[in-house]
Amino acid sequence: LLMERRSQLLKWMDSHKQINAMEKFNIQSLPEIIVASHREIIPDYSALGMLCVNKIGPEMLRLGCKCPPPGYCFTIEHGKEHHPTDIDIEYCEQVEEMGEDSDIIQFKRLPAVAKALCMKHMGPYERFHESFTEAFAYMDEQGYKVAGTMRTCYIDGAWNQNNAELWLSIIQIPIEA
Repeated sequence: LLMERRSQLLKWMDSHKQINAMEKFNIQSLPEIIVASHREIIPDYSALGMLCVNKIGPEMLRLGCKCPPPGYCFTIEHGKEHHPTDIDIEYCEQVEEMGEDSDIIQFKRLPAVAKALCMKHMGPYERFHESFTEAFAYMDEQGYKVAGTMRTCYIDGAWNQNNAELWLSIIQIPIEA
């Protein structure tokens, strides 16, 4: 058990090193994954943490979900436009296998994404709008078009950083030229 935990921590450290070395923008492929997901309208981004702690986390535990290290969780906004309030959000966390759906958690397989524009976002979630605006401007300059559902992946946040300016998220936008 101790060796398994050590291996997980080493994988987590490697993934953090790769993210820290990442340029502000880069193009990556996203593999096919299985996720446990929950969709809900939240009043604002500050409600996301409590939703995870009080509702999603306990239900995933009850269902026996196993998440592969280093951990991959992200949200998808389902609204047509970005809004700072009343956000139609789907929280997804990668799991090792499909499970039995419940009233709170649904399991699904997300297809691979050949090309995604990935952008680092540092700081509180209330500033996502600024980063998405910058990402879309970059896409226009490069001649890219959105080719799928956008994700916001959470690397560092309230669970491991007290200072919101140190929160790290990665915006992932499927693209085509």
